[in-house]
Amino acid sequence: MQNLLQYISTRCFVDNNLKSRIENDFEYVECQQGKLLLEQEQRAQRLYFIDKGIVHNYYYQNGRKVTSWFYSENQFVTAWYSFYGQNTSFEEMQCLENCALYSISFDKYQKLIADSPAFGNFARLLAEESLAFLDYFSKGWSFLSAIEKYTLLLEYFPDIEQRVNLGHIASFLGISQETLSRIRGKR
Repeated sequence: MQNLLQYISTRCFVDNNLKSRIENDFEYVECQQGKLLLEQEQRAQRLYFIDKGIVHNYYYQNGRKVTSWFYSENQFVTAWYSFYGQNTSFEEMQCLENCALYSISFDKYQKLIADSPAFGNFARLLAEESLAFLDYFSKGWSFLSAIEKYTLLLEYFPDIEQRVNLGHIASFLGISQETLSRIRGKR
């Protein structure tokens, strides 16, 4: 819980009352590698904070599994479109390692926002930071070569090759595993 409280406290003031609510409203969950946190066509009812492990979001395009993002320690993860809009999800979420997570339901999250102006500010900042990062990343990503995408991925996730299988990395980069092997061989 310490990492979660630390993360939140860097973005808002956490008094004893808010600390108590966070400790009560977030549930600790351990998940085995391969566990699905969300299946396609379900509604994302939970927001997760990763204390330990890696989660990836993915969807299917023409029957092919396409990784859309990797999340690791000290990051929040959900199917953002589904969670915020309470729509059915077009993507799935899966643990790529054994994970230790803190989870809050959509309803408790909304109630915490309504009850605590400080947490409401935190939630707004979390949404803004996520949107700004994804907007920045996606606009530049489209014009990068495969080598540049791989290099950028390693800048964001330096240890990803040790923690995630190469098939998921190739899927995220939009290239074949053979192309990824050639790129890695040139480094």
